[in-house]
Amino acid sequence: MKLSYKKLWVKLVERDLKKTEFARKAGISSASLAKLGKGANITTDVFLKICEYFDCDISDIVEVIKADDDSAPESQNEKQEDKVNG
Repeated sequence: MKLSYKKLWVKLVERDLKKTEFARKAGISSASLAKLGKGANITTDVFLKICEYFDCDISDIVEVIKADDDSAPESQNEKQEDKVNG
């Protein structure tokens, strides 16, 4: 199982937020932002900061995907990141 942050990237696109602007406003570090971009694990503290910023539940920003799924988090995250980075 892997985590996908596709829902988070969609939220950023919908709000016309760049990743760096989002990280600054949400109070998360550049290291955590890089982990999100790679589909890596982050701390629950970071999840809480993101949820607080968007006033949402964790299920609104992350989902668990089977490792053998074709929509692996890495490829999904890269596609959404391209949209965010413009």
